[in-house]
Amino acid sequence: MDGEAGGRRATTQGQQLRALFYVLPPGESSFRTVEEVPDYVEKSIPFFIAFIALEFAVSWVQKRKLSGRINDGICSLSLGILSRLPDVLFRSVDLISYIYIWNNYRLFELPWDSPWTWYLTFLGVDFAYYCFHRISHEVNILWAAHQVHHSSEDYNLFTALRQSVLQRYTSWIFNLPMALFIPPSVFAVHLQFNLLYQFWIHTEVVTNLGPLEWILNTPSHHRVHHGRNPYCVDKNYGGTLIIWDRIFGTFEAEDAKVIYGLTHPVNSFDPIMLQLRPLAHIWNTFWATLGFCNKLSVIFKGPGWGPGKPRLGLPEEIPMITGKEVPFNPSVPVYLNCYAVVHFAVIMDLYTELLASVTMLSQGTILLRIGFIILSLACLGLLMEKRPKAGILEIIRCLVFMGMYKLGYFRSQFSSLGCAYEVLFSLCAAFWGIQIMKWIISSKRKHD
Repeated sequence: MDGEAGGRRATTQGQQLRALFYVLPPGESSFRTVEEVPDYVEKSIPFFIAFIALEFAVSWVQKRKLSGRINDGICSLSLGILSRLPDVLFRSVDLISYIYIWNNYRLFELPWDSPWTWYLTFLGVDFAYYCFHRISHEVNILWAAHQVHHSSEDYNLFTALRQSVLQRYTSWIFNLPMALFIPPSVFAVHLQFNLLYQFWIHTEVVTNLGPLEWILNTPSHHRVHHGRNPYCVDKNYGGTLIIWDRIFGTFEAEDAKVIYGLTHPVNSFDPIMLQLRPLAHIWNTFWATLGFCNKLSVIFKGPGWGPGKPRLGLPEEIPMITGKEVPFNPSVPVYLNCYAVVHFAVIMDLYTELLASVTMLSQGTILLRIGFIILSLACLGLLMEKRPKAGILEIIRCLVFMGMYKLGYFRSQFSSLGCAYEVLFSLCAAFWGIQIMKWIISSKRKHD
């Protein structure tokens, strides 16, 4: 294969597709150095889009309804972008920590080009993921980060992209034992494959995979994991394999209709709030709880724990499912849904262009672009919730974009869209200005 910039190997579309299902064999995915390992995740973005479109089509044929909602889908994608923004500034903490242990403390070195090393790493990465995933459900401070992924009340391929910004800063610890003998290049491949495999299992259009259900984590098994039914809570932690759950007693087969989301729904599409509110809850509970040991338990025991309760809380306190649960879905005008979709497409364009040009940008420009992307994602979430003051924040966002675009801090990856963006944001700023004036006049009339 021909080398790419930075030493990374090129991959074909067929290899990318097979990587998504973890069926790229050792001979095609073994590399001597980390620098050669392709960025399989970034290169899978077109496949993510294609499979989401396919899921919508299949769902419509099967059930005569779409597999997701605009508000929830944009929220999931927003959380996915937020989770990747740190990679623009820093190298993956998983790799940094792994390479450090490898360079300084490895006991021996397995051959990087051996199929046995490849398969051993496959098992090691998946077992490490199982351990981390289980602890993330059983330790409150870790659950505060991981719960973001469970906050959707839909279950579709959008949900797979709903990730936490903070989770990566604890998951790396579980991979370090492998750094004592497995080369970083092999680990870097499987770290990506394990993540990519978990994309396609977030769907309802695939029902049962027969004998594979005994070995692999499948859509059916993972639906259970995302359920808030009492029988689903804290089950099926596996990433690629379900054998760890069968061995350690955390397996549960899909039975009654699964109701998705958190046991206590957050009812929000604001990606910033979804990331931070659980931490604020722990902070408030910590100071409200009496006794030093109890305070530590608030942090390190389960999210359902309370004084006098078992470590993981009482199962009977899990809210019962009636089957009549209605997802949080504020009614917004059609034009606002269209507005959100168009502006999210603009954000995706800016984000993609940032990834492509990050090595050529100053630190200040990078931070400006990241700040604008975060502001934009928060604004769209507030608009989807029909927050009264969202319009004020939106007009500020549009004016900021116009100013920064004129000064050259923002740019599209498609040069032909530059003029269109200026017109779009000018019209949007005027629209929200008119809406704010109407709101002010209406408020005065009510007071009069």
